[in-house]
Amino acid sequence: MLPRERVFAALEHREPDRIPWGEHSIDYNVYEDILGRPTLVQSKMRETQAYWDGRRDEVVECVKRDRLDLIRALDMDIVFVGQVPGKGYHPKAFEKIDADTYRDTGGNIYQVSSTTHDLMPYKRNTSNYKPPTVASIQEQIDKLDSQPLGDPNGSEWEFVHHAVKEMKKTHFILLLCGDLGFPGFGATEEESWMNLLLEPETCRKLGELRGKQMLREVRLHAQLGVDGIMPCGDLGSSTGLMASPEIYRDMVYPWHKAHVEAAHKLGLKVLKHCCGHVWPIINELAEVYDAYEAIQASGGMDIRKLKERVGDQICLWGGIWHEHIIMGTVEDIRNDAKYAFKHAAPGGGYIMGSSHSLAVGAKRENVLEMKRCRDKWGVYPINPRRFR
Repeated sequence: MLPRERVFAALEHREPDRIPWGEHSIDYNVYEDILGRPTLVQSKMRETQAYWDGRRDEVVECVKRDRLDLIRALDMDIVFVGQVPGKGYHPKAFEKIDADTYRDTGGNIYQVSSTTHDLMPYKRNTSNYKPPTVASIQEQIDKLDSQPLGDPNGSEWEFVHHAVKEMKKTHFILLLCGDLGFPGFGATEEESWMNLLLEPETCRKLGELRGKQMLREVRLHAQLGVDGIMPCGDLGSSTGLMASPEIYRDMVYPWHKAHVEAAHKLGLKVLKHCCGHVWPIINELAEVYDAYEAIQASGGMDIRKLKERVGDQICLWGGIWHEHIIMGTVEDIRNDAKYAFKHAAPGGGYIMGSSHSLAVGAKRENVLEMKRCRDKWGVYPINPRRFR
């Protein structure tokens, strides 16, 4: 089977020739470790600085070359793609306060993470914050249909078109796209969560605005030649849902369902990225989506129990602990693979991947062990005796 055929088989709950493998995000260190050369792809502060320096074209050429080379080198089945900044993108550099601290023109403070090397929000300037109202949101909704849909041939889709041209004949092309999470608002994160309870009508209207934007966006996405889309929006933390299941079902679920129905009508599969503990709404996710990715085992999402409960409805994508890829040993990777392959792979409906991503700190030997386990043990029919 070709990689593309493998993924479609998994999504349709058929057994392919072997377990497909894909990731939704891979940080720069993995490219450098596997390909043996420096890269700007997902290189965190280095990528940000490159944009500040006016090197947009260099970054995009790096993405076009290194993303596809890495997929080939690791023999993955899914090529994840997304928008890039349009031609001529050259943002003004933030004011540098010290070696790791920056300030934007709005007075917001950012610091470079010592762990991931991302430029992260540190202190938000809330003095000019103006909360939305139901009326102001409705005004935006009323204007949606009069706004241009977007140009599928615009330079922001340069990488997507390159990947489709180079690899769609053989691989599954997956477009990362925006999503709707819990639609709170506020000058601070705390206020945003509190307003889900204090200002439910405003939050519900925000959910409507974002939901209708997604329905418009999917019409553009369908013109790009991709096989599927991945709405990236977390709903859970490591200990539970970020808000109640009742709020999800009221403000979010109807738009998730409408979005997927619209995508299916346009011939797109929808593979949902969602971290955290989501057991209280797993039946809704399984009803709506073709696949569920980033199954956070450390958040209580046991892939064996998921297979038993919803494995006949939704393809499960994950199984290898994110934490083990960074901090564990090859033996940890083997144990994760054995467990996932034994319990989630039989009958199809399973894609191997990290429980989040191949992130900063991922060990080269552990990434290569994922490949080795898939190649050795992931051949159908799955035989649990292989894992002894």
